[in-house]
Amino acid sequence: MKRYSQVRAMFAITKASLRAIFRSPSSVVFGFAFPFIFILVFGFMGDNGSFRSYKIAVDNIADTTNDLYKGIENSPGLIIKKYPDTASLQKDLQSGKIAGVINIQKNTSGQQPYVLTLKSTTSSNDQWPQVRALIQSIINKISNEKYPGRQAYAAFDFDFPRDIAVIRKYKTIDFILPGQLGFSLLASGVFGVAFMFFNLRNTLVLKRFFATPISRTYIILGEMFSRVLFQMLTAIVIILAGYYFFGFTLIHGFETFIELLILSFIGLVVFMGMGFIISGIAKSDSTIPPLANIITLPQFLIGGTFFPVDVFPKWLQWIAEAMPLTHLNNALRDVSFEGYNLWDERWEIGILLLWGIVTYAIAVKVFRWE
Repeated sequence: MKRYSQVRAMFAITKASLRAIFRSPSSVVFGFAFPFIFILVFGFMGDNGSFRSYKIAVDNIADTTNDLYKGIENSPGLIIKKYPDTASLQKDLQSGKIAGVINIQKNTSGQQPYVLTLKSTTSSNDQWPQVRALIQSIINKISNEKYPGRQAYAAFDFDFPRDIAVIRKYKTIDFILPGQLGFSLLASGVFGVAFMFFNLRNTLVLKRFFATPISRTYIILGEMFSRVLFQMLTAIVIILAGYYFFGFTLIHGFETFIELLILSFIGLVVFMGMGFIISGIAKSDSTIPPLANIITLPQFLIGGTFFPVDVFPKWLQWIAEAMPLTHLNNALRDVSFEGYNLWDERWEIGILLLWGIVTYAIAVKVFRWE
């Protein structure tokens, strides 16, 4: 008599579950269609869809005790980004991640009390004109309000070294696509798993499985593999569509593509653990969406999906930095655009794995078969 194969039974469950996922409208919408629509929208908008707030850096020798710096600091159109070292500042400047670097000094040779220098590069051709106009308007406002009838408060000097070559331009799609990929993984992992296992338990499918020789471990693995296969296929389509149609940056080509898939797999496994928790504590299928939204909605909004985390107030940034989606999005962007490898992202991956350990420890406690 042929011995019963747990592996073959597991793959049979995987195949059947995968077929059910493709037939589920909610799975297709949350896992593929919804994030893909966002990518299409932002992709066709191009860099005209860039954020209306522009990031700038301040030279470490700049005078920051004057009214002009305070005006720039309080401007809603300008975000001052601080850097721990000059190398990282120059890297972001040459890749177009910031619009420029400002330096404010007391004017010892002219009539104006201060002189402001804006230094930019060819990588920020789509940003520095707006930044220059914003700074000039701030100078005019200070001059008119605080020093009427006198000379301008500051002279404006624009330093544009055209001999600096463009390394890579940080496009809108380079920010949006990793965020939407993370969005897809989170939605699929939490909503998909929560509904799937709750329905399997509620319709007594799991009970029927127990009548077969297959073990509980292989039941869970079979269902998990189906979700992983579906979402990895979705990730492949999203990345390749962004690359071929909208110029999404894969800095090292195929190697970067594989690393993005590995990060996607890690993130998906972590998020699936959250889905297991919800399926275990939900009393009915109507309680799943509220519970899932408590987990997913804050991460969608402040986890770097649609907006950079540093545009939020400091207290909100601390909350965002504690969320797993933030670290997944950071790792995806660093690998795709900056060219970092997985070892370089060990901090982000480590936090994701820590979330995974905590999540599955809770899932084991609350998960119910019946």
